[in-house]
Amino acid sequence: MSRPRPVPSTPTGQHPATRPAPGPRARKLPLAGALRVGGLNDMWFKPATGASSAAIIPLFTLLALDRLDLAAYTMAGSLCALYGHHLPYARRARAVLWVILGMVAGVALAMVTSAATSSVPLLIAVGAAMAAVQKTLCESTGIGAPGPVIFAFVSSATLFVPQTFAAIPGHLALTVGAAALSWCVTMAPALLRPTGPERRATARALEAVAAFLTTPAETGATPARDRARAAAVTALHAGWQSLYATGRRTPVRRDLERLLVRAETALAAPHEADAALLREQAGGIRGTGPLPRPTDLDEAALQELAGIDIERARRPRAAHPVLRAFAPGSPLLPVMARAFLGSLLAGLLARGLGSDRPYWAIVTAVAIFQINVTLSWTRAIQRTVGNVVGVGVFALIAPLAHATPAAIVVLIIVLAFGAEALMPRNYWLGTLCVTPMALLIGEFGGNHGTGPLVGDRVRDTVVGAVVGLVVAFFVTNRRASAALERSLAGAEAVREETDALLARTGASAVDLERARRRLAATLVALRAAADTAAGEWWQRAVPERRVLDAERAGHRTLAATVTRQGLLARRPAPQDPRPVPHERSHEEDTPV
Repeated sequence: MSRPRPVPSTPTGQHPATRPAPGPRARKLPLAGALRVGGLNDMWFKPATGASSAAIIPLFTLLALDRLDLAAYTMAGSLCALYGHHLPYARRARAVLWVILGMVAGVALAMVTSAATSSVPLLIAVGAAMAAVQKTLCESTGIGAPGPVIFAFVSSATLFVPQTFAAIPGHLALTVGAAALSWCVTMAPALLRPTGPERRATARALEAVAAFLTTPAETGATPARDRARAAAVTALHAGWQSLYATGRRTPVRRDLERLLVRAETALAAPHEADAALLREQAGGIRGTGPLPRPTDLDEAALQELAGIDIERARRPRAAHPVLRAFAPGSPLLPVMARAFLGSLLAGLLARGLGSDRPYWAIVTAVAIFQINVTLSWTRAIQRTVGNVVGVGVFALIAPLAHATPAAIVVLIIVLAFGAEALMPRNYWLGTLCVTPMALLIGEFGGNHGTGPLVGDRVRDTVVGAVVGLVVAFFVTNRRASAALERSLAGAEAVREETDALLARTGASAVDLERARRRLAATLVALRAAADTAAGEWWQRAVPERRVLDAERAGHRTLAATVTRQGLLARRPAPQDPRPVPHERSHEEDTPV
């Protein structure tokens, strides 16, 4: 059975095999849907306003000092404000700090290399190595969009800016100062909505469960229903993870826990659930007013659950993801090899064709490298189309930008906002703003001429995309199949352990809660591993039937665990003809 395509805003389009094959083989590459425009997500304005807000003060300060030639260094720090907006604030503070340290380290290494050598091949090699490491670190930590592209753009561009050792401390100080402002910008919303990320994660979980409830299932288990259930389990897992990061169980977070439990009971007993009520509650969660309180949960069971240390109910802590990423046998090592080899060859070829800015080819190669070949193919289409149209946008606004330095500053701020506003709808739309913004940042050092810039950017984009795809096709990631086998074995083992626990009459609430959380985590990891392997070339066929059977069995066990915990309120006796309404009293709402 073929896996359905994901939603349009996700550029996956995997087309897995339906039957096992005896050996490695190629897979079909999708064309339909690569440029389809999707909808906005629920937090598109966060990185959009963050990046533009973090850039305003440094850019206008340099404008007032008539030193816009230094703007590239402050922009490196300002772009750190693009990261971490999906994380709870306690975790965001640490994550953005690591982003800043990574950005500063990349800029420092690039400046030292630029000051130490003028050899273009050596600069390209250093840029490719940095891009490969940045790619691996972003994938292993799950920092999220915009991923390694910003790091690669900043560090590789800095490599090709003439530098002296005496100027490095001052330039690096500009980056550090702007990055510190970015940290403040990303953390500022905590003053107004300290539980905003947790609220959004909980609302997404309720909406995902409601979407599953409304997915047709006339003939039992269907591919669409399997996909919807997996998405619901993933959203619920993300919701609990957002609450794990808070540290303290405040009244608001306890109410969010109740709502997540309500969503889990709806997933366990879909015939008794109300999708419209879940969507209504999700809408109430997103605001700043009182949280809705579900009244159809067993209070005694909830009180028992409330006594459990949820932090301890998580899966035991494993090795740090960065250490696992670079460990022997890691499925990310082929991804790092692709990024290095593709970036190196793209940069060298662009230079051989006469490019003065081969880092554009390097950045393009890094941008198209995704977790598997199918995703890389789709991203290459989006990147190429977006960049070609984007240079056309630059050609249109270049006369205005060159009219006055203030115009460049205003245009960069507007384009930074537009890039993040359009990126969630489709990657190619976001690059319509990213491409002219990157070209305008290069204009701070002087007018390089619109025609040569447009021609060089198009050529280097095509070179980076073509070389990157060729490398992605031939540097295979057969470890994806091994990772899937490990995920399958782990999911089956955890399910069997949970089934054994359910068979015990004296299982404690703590054990049941821990088993449920662990099983949900393994099912989420299994789906991610299956999606990754399904889009990879030249490897064993994905055992689709076994994956689906493992997921369905795991979901049944999850439902049985929720039922065993007794979280659903008791229903009236069968002989009682009166319906049981979904009670929802605003007087019971808990204020934030």
